[in-house]
Amino acid sequence: MNLAASVEVEAPADVIMSVVNDLGTYPRWLDIVGNVRPADPAEGDPGPAWSVDLRAQLGPLRRSKRLRMVRSSSDDRSVRFDRRELDGRSHSPWRLSADLAGPVDASGRAGPADASGPPALTEVTMRLDYGGTLWLPMLDRLLAEEIRRARPRLKAVLESAYQ
Repeated sequence: MNLAASVEVEAPADVIMSVVNDLGTYPRWLDIVGNVRPADPAEGDPGPAWSVDLRAQLGPLRRSKRLRMVRSSSDDRSVRFDRRELDGRSHSPWRLSADLAGPVDASGRAGPADASGPPALTEVTMRLDYGGTLWLPMLDRLLAEEIRRARPRLKAVLESAYQ
């Protein structure tokens, strides 16, 4: 399963990256992320690690899952987190990434808006890739609805971090 969603925000890339680089901020805007706490680092981790509790409910069906995620790459325009468990067992892959484009001005022109024009917008694209099959049968629909609800919350979190 591969899902992607984008939102344009009035915030510069460095502010956006300070939010999306830290999985600890995700419960503020993404309901399926119930709890996130720092995890102990392990040899071979490419970056910081977190214990992430995911939760989903579809009618009477509820599921939860705990993942150990590490920041596997990050620069000033993108970040990627990958599942990295330490129990020696094989696990379905989970990958979450964020990529920035722009800023673009409100008319769609590339590059920052000038001071006399409209505020600059940066497009944030979030991607979730899941390689397993054992979650809810209607996970695609559930996640699509969650993405729809999360867009305005993410936008509000990012824009308030800029103000």
